[in-house]
Amino acid sequence: MLVSLHVKNLALIEETEVFFGQGLNILTGETGAGKSVILGSVALALGQKADRDMIRTGAEYALIELNFEVTDAVRQKLLELDIPVEDDQVILQRRVMPTRSICRINGETVNARVLKELAGLLIDIHGQHDSQVLLQTRRHLEILDGYAGEQLAEAKAAYHKAWQEKNAIAKEILENGLDEAARKREISLAEFELEEITDAALTEGEDEQLEKDYRKMVNGRRIAETLNLVHALTGYESAESAGEAAGRALRELSGIVSYDENLEEIYRQLSEVDGLLNDFNRTVSDYLSDLEFDEEMFRAAEQRLDTVNRLKDKYGRSISEVLLYAKKRQEELDRLNHQDEWLAARREALFQAQENLSGLAQKLGALRKKTAQAFTADMQAALQDMNFLHVEFEVSLTQKEECGPDGMDDAVFLISTNPGEPVKPLASIASGGELSRIMLALKTITARQETIGTFIFDEIDAGISGKTAWKVSQKLGILAKTHQIICITHLPQIAAMADHHFYIEKNAVGASTATTIRRLSGDGSLEELARLSGAAELTPSVLANAKEMKELAEKNK
Repeated sequence: MLVSLHVKNLALIEETEVFFGQGLNILTGETGAGKSVILGSVALALGQKADRDMIRTGAEYALIELNFEVTDAVRQKLLELDIPVEDDQVILQRRVMPTRSICRINGETVNARVLKELAGLLIDIHGQHDSQVLLQTRRHLEILDGYAGEQLAEAKAAYHKAWQEKNAIAKEILENGLDEAARKREISLAEFELEEITDAALTEGEDEQLEKDYRKMVNGRRIAETLNLVHALTGYESAESAGEAAGRALRELSGIVSYDENLEEIYRQLSEVDGLLNDFNRTVSDYLSDLEFDEEMFRAAEQRLDTVNRLKDKYGRSISEVLLYAKKRQEELDRLNHQDEWLAARREALFQAQENLSGLAQKLGALRKKTAQAFTADMQAALQDMNFLHVEFEVSLTQKEECGPDGMDDAVFLISTNPGEPVKPLASIASGGELSRIMLALKTITARQETIGTFIFDEIDAGISGKTAWKVSQKLGILAKTHQIICITHLPQIAAMADHHFYIEKNAVGASTATTIRRLSGDGSLEELARLSGAAELTPSVLANAKEMKELAEKNK
């Protein structure tokens, strides 16, 4: 659920904050007051493309914040994104600046793509033009599948997997079905590469050891010079060496240690130093005695390293990758040498994959046929509730000749809104007002499949009035029992159904204009209903009519 919306410096909005509630939230106001800007700010916060012209004149940036109560699905998604969740809330923030915008979720900076992905779990925004999706027959199958729920979703997942497997086999055959000349060329190249790798007799980790040995040999002279110097400085061969100095100091201490027992610890420590120096000097000496430079060994290591690196440059970044390349190349060579048999086997596999796909497509089609019957019945009832008195609704399911990404089915929604008229595609029948009602009817019957908690309707009432408006308001009331609904409207019949009523207005503030929003209750709500009814003056009779309208709406909830 959307708990609150905070907007600053966006278009005509200087700064405002709205706290929404459960059920039906209605937004009303004069034309041009900024109602669509309020809901447009929600879309911006959810990742919609931002325009710097949206920033309020004179402001450095625009800020939109949304505070949601999270569901388990949203919480899981946030955990996958390593975004913390506290107090079961998620705060989405979008700061729009002239050159860029910054998106944050619970304080963590994210890109717009992540924001949009999360938005799909939080809210469904139905704008003024979204009903046009009903005119796109390619979307009808998607709508039908969404209505079907889990059973069909599982069948679609199985079909999509089989579809990918079939396409993978077909691609494999296409890419590897070479003509004789190309086959021979590929065999020759594969044999050359395999011979080159095999002759090298590579072993795992060999390159790392070679690098160590080569580095030691290359730097052998410097190592020897440095260690000889260290050996001399720490040894006992000159009066200036550390070993000789420590020995002399030890001898001097031995002459006085008997005079004070506290000197015994000093003597002991120096003895340890002398012993350590002696051990260290011996270790350096042993290392030097083993340090030999063999020109032949150096050249052999250099050549071997060149061979290994050349193969790594050609076939992989490591010896493991080179050996893996050789394994795959051997498999390819075996296939090329027995191409006819391989092709026959893959074509048989393709046939089996196509048969499997066809079977899954038929299963999918049967589920869709069953779904279409239930969908038709629900839509018929929902449309009648929307004041379509003589409506006929059907789902036309046809099968294509071949399997496609979504099966073999095509779906087209057909409707007749006049008695005696045959059903025809929505695109050729429905008016703008009818499309709005059809979309709302669709939302009411698919809401049970929705995991989204909040729906936004921007002027769902377009093109309707009178009794039809009452029917639409009742449907919104039904939908609001299970979902949070935020709706912009110009109709008093719909506004009367509000659980929470907000008024948006535009006022002059000094030399500028600002849009504000405030919550209405009691008399304020009745006065707004009266204004929406077209009353020029708020007379007692007009207010009484508004009160009656509100009471009637409450009775029908």
